[in-house]
Amino acid sequence: MAISPQITNLIIILGMMQVSKKIPFEDPQVLMAVRALYIVSNLIIIAMNLYLTRLSNYACFNADMTTLKYVEPAPMGSSEEPKLITTTVHSYDLQQLRAGWKGILMGVGMMGVMHLYLKYANPLLIQSIIPLKGAFEGNLVKIHLFGQPAIGDLKRPWKAAGGMMGMGGGAEPKSDRKSIEEAEKSGRGGAKEE
Repeated sequence: MAISPQITNLIIILGMMQVSKKIPFEDPQVLMAVRALYIVSNLIIIAMNLYLTRLSNYACFNADMTTLKYVEPAPMGSSEEPKLITTTVHSYDLQQLRAGWKGILMGVGMMGVMHLYLKYANPLLIQSIIPLKGAFEGNLVKIHLFGQPAIGDLKRPWKAAGGMMGMGGGAEPKSDRKSIEEAEKSGRGGAKEE
């Protein structure tokens, strides 16, 4: 039985908070070393995403044009109806890749504000590990880099990652026949993504 990623993230965060209390961030050499660790960590994540982007541009994602239908849940707290999405596996992977790029940019932007503007150094250490761990646990990486088959938890559509540390995540997309037929009959969606 494996420990869930949210639990391991919590353990890493709590452990790194204790470690960061013992690190003398006032020393310029130590601060530069922690900054270098953060930069290297993000360069590894960017390299992985660039590789996946290159694969998609050269259609080495095997350009799987299998039709993928699922019912996307309504945003949490919204009065919108869930909508039917019809796309291909290739398009779905590209959409997930774009979301990954947005996540990288948001993380670097937030860390830039926290470190450069607010002068916090402790989060650099934690953010050197957690995003890298998350990148290696990502479904696209597991399928396209590590060659795992898209079955079980890796079967598309993937459950959306939760909010803060995986808690409070919304409902997952439904791809069962009954949900799809209900969405088609009720006229919810029919959004086709190319």
